[in-house]
Amino acid sequence: MRKYVWIGLVLLFSVLAACSNEDSKSKVTDDDQTEEQSDQSVYPLTGEQTDERVDERVIAVMVNNHTAARPQSGLSKADIVYEFLAEGQITRLLALYQSNLPENVGPVRSARSYYYEVAAGFDALYTYHGAANFINEDIEESGIDYADGAKYDNDRELFKRTTDRQVPHNSYLITSGLEQLLQSKGYATEMEIDPLPFSNENHHEGGQANEVTITYGTNETVTYTYEEEKEQYLRASDGEASVDQETNEQVALDNVLIIQTSHEVIDDEGRRDIDLTSGGKGYLLQNGEQIDVEWKNKDGRILPYQDGELVPFKPGQTWVNVVPEDPGIVSVNE
Repeated sequence: MRKYVWIGLVLLFSVLAACSNEDSKSKVTDDDQTEEQSDQSVYPLTGEQTDERVDERVIAVMVNNHTAARPQSGLSKADIVYEFLAEGQITRLLALYQSNLPENVGPVRSARSYYYEVAAGFDALYTYHGAANFINEDIEESGIDYADGAKYDNDRELFKRTTDRQVPHNSYLITSGLEQLLQSKGYATEMEIDPLPFSNENHHEGGQANEVTITYGTNETVTYTYEEEKEQYLRASDGEASVDQETNEQVALDNVLIIQTSHEVIDDEGRRDIDLTSGGKGYLLQNGEQIDVEWKNKDGRILPYQDGELVPFKPGQTWVNVVPEDPGIVSVNE
């Protein structure tokens, strides 16, 4: 196998073999909706059926991904997780919940502008713990509904501190306190949102992708391994399974979207500005295959396209990894 060594980020597709399929496959456009999406009893962030009306407010939580913060609580229940670089080579997560809201989520960490931009695309309550003054000002001016854990630190109703970890890796959101928070701040407690595109059909052919490793830095790697029996990708961080501290479940995903975009360090603390509007190259992993896509920002949401047509997600949970365009996405064929 050929090997590419980069000083920066490397995206390695360990098993990526081309495969052919002579069957013609239909395209999905922005105007197309599956039968499930027109049904109010389908969760808009997962495309999965439910017997009840779906009008729960989306909750977006900043989750710490430092090694001292692992294993985290609540990640196995998230509908979608977005992973970005914060400072240096460490990533931070934005977990979106609607179909399944666990009792505790965290550890919760401080805000960054590109995370609340994503949350705004889902009209979510943006939940975080602290931020630089200028970021707090931007959040207030943006008009997004938000909850800053620094104002509720260890009140034991909305946030709690645990004793098994050191600050700042021990602050957790108590989700049972969210309804009271929403009501007290005059925020909507119920909201219907536009669904993401989903389909049970495999509309686009791709090459085989059984194991994918993303290296954000020297000691910061993410690996997705396809489990044929579950028909899902199992996630690992730095060689260890990404498990939920509350349930001991490994994070298992139906879709993994990997996109590259411009990153720029904007201050002496190493904070970044990340371009989430211009679009660019990406890969969508589902059903053990890798589909080459172009990502676009549609009404505040990052979506995959191929040949100008929207590529639907498989119903289920999704993880979105955002990587710098320098050196960008690099693949190796075995």
